[in-house]
Amino acid sequence: MSAATVEQILQQIDSLGDDERQVLEERLAARFEAEWQCAARDARRIARERGLDQAAIDRAVETVRYKP
Repeated sequence: MSAATVEQILQQIDSLGDDERQVLEERLAARFEAEWQCAARDARRIARERGLDQAAIDRAVETVRYKP
């Protein structure tokens, strides 16, 4: 997608009325939520396949976050 196309889309969004913009925002939010759910499901599956559980994830986060 070119920059010009993106600019056209943004101009169309700017020209929407309040009700239309609300519908657009709701549809985009639903789309992002569905994509996030899919990515999270895939990540959980990969973690299970690699033998990772929540305790292992918590230990790794603690090691990285609180590393001296």
